[in-house]
This record gives sequence, structure tokens and C-alpha cells, in this order.
Amino acid sequence: MSKTVFIGSGAGFAGDRRDAGIAVVETLRRRDGPRYLIFEVMGERTLAIAQRIKMRDPEKGYSPYLEPYLRGVLAACKQHGVRIVANLGNANPLGGAKRVHELAEELGVEGLRVAVVLGDDLLAFMSAGAVAELPTIEGVSIAGREIVAANAYLGARPVAAALALDVDIVLLGRTTDAALVLGPLIHEFGWAADDWDRLAAGTLAGHLLECGGQITGGYFCDPGFKDVPGMDNLGFPIGEIDAEGDIVITKAEETGGLVNAATVTEQLLYEVHDPAAYLTPDVSLDVTGVTLEEAGPNRIRVRGARGRPPPPTLKVTVSADGGWLAESEMIYAGPNALARARLAADIVRSRCRRNGVMEAMRVEIVGMGAVFDNDASERQRRDNRPLDGEYRLRAAIRTADKETATYVNDEVLSLFCSGPAGGGGYRCSATGQVNTASVLVPRGPVEAQARAEEVVP
Repeated sequence: MSKTVFIGSGAGFAGDRRDAGIAVVETLRRRDGPRYLIFEVMGERTLAIAQRIKMRDPEKGYSPYLEPYLRGVLAACKQHGVRIVANLGNANPLGGAKRVHELAEELGVEGLRVAVVLGDDLLAFMSAGAVAELPTIEGVSIAGREIVAANAYLGARPVAAALALDVDIVLLGRTTDAALVLGPLIHEFGWAADDWDRLAAGTLAGHLLECGGQITGGYFCDPGFKDVPGMDNLGFPIGEIDAEGDIVITKAEETGGLVNAATVTEQLLYEVHDPAAYLTPDVSLDVTGVTLEEAGPNRIRVRGARGRPPPPTLKVTVSADGGWLAESEMIYAGPNALARARLAADIVRSRCRRNGVMEAMRVEIVGMGAVFDNDASERQRRDNRPLDGEYRLRAAIRTADKETATYVNDEVLSLFCSGPAGGGGYRCSATGQVNTASVLVPRGPVEAQARAEEVVP
């Protein structure tokens, strides 16, 4: 009988449900074959936040969700031989590994072995000035900005190398999301670096599993149109992958949620700019010939991925100093609340302009189309809407200096006594920002730095 590898997802983003991995591990422990639990918690935003945290405390910078996610599954995974692969290392995998060992000691988990993948940090061998000169392909311009960090998307080979160290947990920094799944598959099946179709299938498996509950009905659900049972106990996905790259997507047992052709199709196309060329460091994935077949209740078989050689460059997330973001809010409720909220918004706009605020501001009334309106709230002004209800005035500005950020917040605060009647529920924040941009670099120098190493307590 050919070997099947079972890979379950415990989280699809930083802040995902903390208990989802428990049901996945309970299902995996009853499977016969290599078993893995992944946590995919890193995006450009979360990496930028982690870099900011590491700047304040060099011992930190790993995911703040490392402990909440691992605490509930660490003992069971060690007991049942379920290996964990997670990008919970964020900007500091070594610091994260140290914290995992501390957590294991707290939980009485003995003999835990942890490895990290390093080498995604470009600033370790490339100057910030050289990074700043690279053309931006996505995100904000980094020209003239202070570069905080630059992290390349590594592929799956270093993940496989870490697993070859016979460890229980592999903590990653910046890799592709699919590498969390493709790495274990390369380790288990020994797929060659030019076995393009199998690498494509493994990348596809990673792409399908990376967003957790998104493929089992979460976010897919739209009541009355696309109903999903048991959303309050949504089962997270499990992939069953064989040596030929055949994939079956299912979910944790005795949970809510749904796996069918529609949920898998939505995730298949998620964030895929070109279905014929989904570019990764390991392979260029073509999903145009992929077929889906029902293989039982909540089981979809996925076949037909094709692969070609990857591009000669790697994508890099550059984190640059982004100044300050100020946000402040005030609620207006009851009769004529909309008119009072609109007047308050006009007051804030006028006073900020009068007092020299030159940066673009967003002043909006939440509850009046804030998601679809523009910064000038033109749609709110144009549409005729009811005048009763509850409306939240929100002012926001990105600025280079904290003084301006604080001033804008204070203008909203002043509405308590100097604005329309009935304002209340004021809240505000002013936080330092790290902006991100994407650039491309030649892959050779980056991959030469990538390495896996065990971290001992």
C-alpha cells in the first residue's frame, strides 16, 4: 500500500481560532501514516508588526500567538507523533524556539526537539541602502524611507532539511505559505528539485490548506445562499496526499463546517493572479487542468496540478518606517443623529485644515457606507439616508510625526463640549507604523544563506 501523508491546519492567520487545532490533532492521531499539523499565521502586516516588536525587544518578534496555539496541542502532538510546522517564528524564529522549550517545560512535555529555518533576513548580507534601491512591485514606495527589515520568501527545501533533523517542531520565519505543506511532502517522499508536477501538487495542497477554515466553509458561508452547518464549531481542514501528488481535502471529525467542490474551488482561486502560473520559489504552478471529484462526505479529491520551473527571482517583503497612524472615534445616537455626526465630521475637517494638517485624512461616518465611500465621504453626502439611528464618527490620519497624530485625535476629543449635542463613546489610538513593499531579488545569494538548525533548551 502506498504511503499517505496527513497534514492538518491549526490556523490560517494570526488571530484565528485558538482551539481549532485540538480537533485536528484528535483526528490525525487516529490516522496511519506520517502526520503533521501546520500553523500559517504570517502575512506582510503581521511580519511588519513582529519587526516593530523585535526593535523594542530583541528577545521577542516571534508570533504573539505562539503560546496560545501551541499550549492546547503540544503534549498531544508529542505523545502521538504529530509533527508541527509553523511560521510562528515570524521575525525571530530563534526566540520563538526558546519560548517553545519554556512552554514544554511548563506543560511537562519531555524530550521535545525544535528546529528553526533561518536565512530569510536580507539585511544579514545586504545593506539597507541596496535594498532601498530595488524597484517596488507591490505596496508603498520605500524610496527615502528608513528600512527596518527585508525578508525573502524561502521555499520548501529548507523546511524539509529541518525535518530531516528528526525534530518534533519546525519554526519558520518568512517562507511561502505553501512551503509549510510542501516541505513535509518533500521530506516524506523525497521528491526531486525538478519533479515539477509533484512539486506543483504539493504546492497546491499547501495553497488549499493554508487558510485554515476558509476551505471548510468559513468565509464561504453566506446565509440563505451558501449555508454551512455548525459554524460555531468549524472543523479545520486535513489534506491526505500520496506519493504521486493525489490530494484529498477533508476536515476534522465531529466538527461543523463543510467540504465540497464549491468550498475547494473558492480556495483554489484565492489570491491566484494567474491560474496558469502561480509563482513560488519551488515551482510555477498551473491549476488550469485541476479536477475536483467527490470522494465521500466532506471529502474532495484534487488532481491535475502541473508544474514548470520557478522564476529566477525571489519575492522580498521590505519593512520601512511608516510614521504614525492616528484613529479616533465618537458616537452619535438618537433622533437627528446622522445630521449631528455629519456636522461633527465637518468641524474636524475644517479645524484640522485651518491648523495646518497637510496630510490626507479620512473622516467618515461608520454605518453610512464607510467601506465603500472615499476619504471625502462624498457618497454619504450624496445619498439620502434616515436621520435616526446610531452613527460612529471616525477620523484617521497617517503622518510622519506623533505630534500631528495626537493633535487630530484631540480634535475629535474636543467634540465632547465643543461639538454637536449627544456625542459620546470616545476612543482613540496613535501607533507607530511599519509599511511594507515587495521587491524581487536574485534567488542564488538568498538561498545560499538559508539553513536549518536544531535549537536545544
